[in-house]
Amino acid sequence: MPKQSAGLIMYRVVNGEPELLLVHPGGPFWAKKDLGAWSIPKGEYLPGEDPFQVARREFYEETGLTPEGEFQELAEIRQAGGKRVKAWLFAGDCDPATLTSNSFTMEWPPRSGRQTEFPEVDRASWFTVAQAREKILPSQLSLIDQVTTLLRKSDQ
Repeated sequence: MPKQSAGLIMYRVVNGEPELLLVHPGGPFWAKKDLGAWSIPKGEYLPGEDPFQVARREFYEETGLTPEGEFQELAEIRQAGGKRVKAWLFAGDCDPATLTSNSFTMEWPPRSGRQTEFPEVDRASWFTVAQAREKILPSQLSLIDQVTTLLRKSDQ
């Protein structure tokens, strides 16, 4: 069975244009990657877990913010590696500079025997839809498309 993740996409409207909050993964593999490296705040869940509750938990763990408001469910997507991702959209606002993330430990440098701690998310930022399309992992682009469609419908 493919892995499953759940996440939240927070948006705000600035000068009539929607902006999306994306996060950049922490750790040495992602340190110098930018375009096509950002993601929605999300995490894996196990069979039997409520994906929406996991999405809320993961958002909190990766940003330090408690997500609140009205949530709109998006259609599930399948990422390049086969992982299935469920996501919800909600309106909110924050200063990305104040966000905090949980951390993980891994051997670094490789084969050194040393365990090093890294933040799961090393930064977050607001992006216009056009910017988000460039920054987000290519396999999450369809989430941006869904968000754009939903926000257009809500403007009508």
